[in-house]
Parts: sequence; structure tokens; C-alpha cells
Amino acid sequence: MMMTDPIADMLTRIRNAVRVEHPHVEMPTSKVKRGLADVLKREGYIWDWVETDDHPVKQIRLELKYGPSGERVIQHIKRVSKPGRRIYSKSTDLRPILNGMGISVISTSTGVISDREARQKKVGGEVLCEVW
Repeated sequence: MMMTDPIADMLTRIRNAVRVEHPHVEMPTSKVKRGLADVLKREGYIWDWVETDDHPVKQIRLELKYGPSGERVIQHIKRVSKPGRRIYSKSTDLRPILNGMGISVISTSTGVISDREARQKKVGGEVLCEVW
């Protein structure tokens, strides 16, 4: 099956799983998806992620995070750069999302990192998505 935008598919799977309060979500894996999952874990939006060797394709499984009374940690997740319109940003142009309450995920030459890390390292790149 050919997929035009696998990152948008990943974000949609996360959005749908959070909406119905599933404890985890699975999807086919790729290098960018592993990087995105790692950023979500470092920033505290998911508990953990593992890569499984399911046949015929490898899967990545995200353990979703909820608050003590069941409130959603991921309130909003949106794709910014799309296949038809790529959005690139310099490190000086990256602004905090919701006054620092959210993050942007950036694909840089050093890997997939959050906007906070991009500003610290002074690297820019493609803005993949916004999460809060």
C-alpha cells in the first residue's frame, strides 16, 4: 500500500487513539517516526515507545500518557509541513508554542528534535508538527 504522507498518518493515529483513550497505538515504523516518538517521550507527551519485529513489517508501539484523573496529555497534534508545502524555519525564527506549554517538532541535519533543542543548538530545519 502506497502512502503519500506517513507522518500525517502517524499523527492521525495518535490523535484518534487519544480521543478514545486507548493505552497504546501501533503503526509501521520508519527512521523519522522513531525520531518523532523519541521527541514525544523526552518532552513528556508519551510514556515510552518500542519497536516490534512483527511480520511482514516492523511496527512502532507508543504507550500513550494520561493524567491522574484520565485527562489527555496530548490535547492537540497538528501537521505543519506537508508534502505539497514544506515549511522550513531558522532557529532564530522558532517561537515557543503556547508560551512554552507546547512544542514544535523539527527535522534537522542532526536528527528529529524539539524546538527548544533546536534553539539551544542553533539549528533550523523542517517543521514537522506542533503538539500541546
